[in-house]
Amino acid sequence: MNPANYRARVLLDLFHILVVPAVALSLVLSFFQCRLGFLSLPTHLCFIVLWAATKGVLSQAKQDREARSLGARSIPRVVGKWPGNIDVLLRMMHAFKTSYVLDVYLELFEEYQCTTLNIPILWSNNIISMDHGHIKFVLATGFQWFWRGIAQKERMELFLGGGIFNRDDETWKMHRNMARPFFAKERFSDFEIIEKHCAHTLSILSSLAASNTACDAQDLYGRFTLDAASEFLFGKNMETLSASLPVPGETAMGPKGSATGDPWGSFAQAFDMAQVNITTRGRIGTMWLLLELFKDRNEEHCTVVKRWLDPLVEQVLENKRIMEEAGISSSIAEKNFLQHLTDSTDDPVLIRDQLLRILLASRDTTTCTLTYLTYFLAIHPQVAQRLRAEVLQHCGPTSTPTFEHFRNMKYMRAVINETLRLFPPVPLNSRETRGAPCVLPVSDCTNRSVISDRQPPLYMPAKTTIVFLPLLMQRSPALWGDDADDFDPDRWIDTERVARFVATPSMFNPFSAGPRICIGQNYAYNEMSYFLVRLLQQFDRFTLASEFQPEGSHPPPEWKNRKGRQVYERIWPSAALTLFVKGGLWVRFHKASS
Repeated sequence: MNPANYRARVLLDLFHILVVPAVALSLVLSFFQCRLGFLSLPTHLCFIVLWAATKGVLSQAKQDREARSLGARSIPRVVGKWPGNIDVLLRMMHAFKTSYVLDVYLELFEEYQCTTLNIPILWSNNIISMDHGHIKFVLATGFQWFWRGIAQKERMELFLGGGIFNRDDETWKMHRNMARPFFAKERFSDFEIIEKHCAHTLSILSSLAASNTACDAQDLYGRFTLDAASEFLFGKNMETLSASLPVPGETAMGPKGSATGDPWGSFAQAFDMAQVNITTRGRIGTMWLLLELFKDRNEEHCTVVKRWLDPLVEQVLENKRIMEEAGISSSIAEKNFLQHLTDSTDDPVLIRDQLLRILLASRDTTTCTLTYLTYFLAIHPQVAQRLRAEVLQHCGPTSTPTFEHFRNMKYMRAVINETLRLFPPVPLNSRETRGAPCVLPVSDCTNRSVISDRQPPLYMPAKTTIVFLPLLMQRSPALWGDDADDFDPDRWIDTERVARFVATPSMFNPFSAGPRICIGQNYAYNEMSYFLVRLLQQFDRFTLASEFQPEGSHPPPEWKNRKGRQVYERIWPSAALTLFVKGGLWVRFHKASS
């Protein structure tokens, strides 16, 4: 069924859940000529619950038998006190409001002493995993067993539509093959566009630094990456850097940072709010379908986004028409991504969907890394000093950086990788098994006394969602040592610690892995490296301006009584499809004296 028709599917499911058991009970009562009177309604409701519970128990029993036949064992299940684990769901939803990023899942892993868990909600399996072997299997070695699946497509359909992030099989391959040539090295070997937008960004920072004014670095980086990507891929500078910036102490908190009241702010808020809604849907599971049965909460946000993007699509289609009438053609090397896309289709919806996918990837992922990188430079000034010294050694105070410079600046790559390890832009993702069950490799458990290498592998049911958590995996002490929560770029330089990663490369995959690995990762690395060089050529210190964090965006006091990074974190990391800093990252940039 088309993911856009999720309401029809839900109504069909409700028919099987509510109507079928009610009719069955009515037939039984009629056969025995039983009249329940005023007890009829509660009896029917109880029978519907009993019917669902029985189906769930029978399904679990069937899966257990199937697991044994495959030489596997069932994934450990979370057991709540209420029917259908409703209490577990409510507890998790409450905890999400104030918890550290993904800590809700980490607490469950620690409670059950394993790294892959089943959280059955309303007797429906929901698998979560931070196991690097299982994540590797889902993304790469067992890729053929999984796909995006119906559940994820329905959550994202109105926002992401038919683009590369929300499709499988031949449609996905077509989109990927179409985009791949535009992320080849030769397409972005000329840094002219990045330099242009770097210069604009640093000009803004210089003006702010001159008056010792703080800025929301997250917002500024979002504008920089969006303007650079839009000009590189679409030939159109969206000029967001020229729009109104957030004002310290005055700007309100938006869905994923600061909220500005200008037209650009309306687009950013709609763009971010759609992602927040999709994330909320994922957390509450299939119940979101009932809550939005009569109105899709993303409808108004997608309308705002389309209002911004449609003129771009209309313009490129008009340009195509004019060129065809004039008999003018150009090679793929002379075209930007949007022009190349119109060679394959005249469908404005498909073009817009693809355009939106690229904007999401190019803005949010690079913005996330630059934001957290600046955060680390602010709270670890010794790292900033060492990194700046390397930049000046290789590039001097003004020279334009090159690929060769990036290859030689080992510490810069280490700083970027360590940031990506602790704060991967996509902290969690999901896949769904296809029509057949499969067997996950032997678990890499946090407690070897509970699950040993000699125990059977885990059984993964058919048509079941698995949420995998790269952020937790990349902070696992079992993989990275007791200092896994610490920001230490030297772990990427120290020979002994690098050897651990070389032996198990799947323990670090901020850009995903396998056939769906991010095709833009080299573009992202080079854009981030280029920006860092230019930034550190001009600025030598960065200090947090926490006094300007909007109300509700400071780390909750209860974090101090827990463990991990949250004990000393000075910002509130959060996630909605991609990571961000709640309320923005307010920083003062300090110009270097020489």
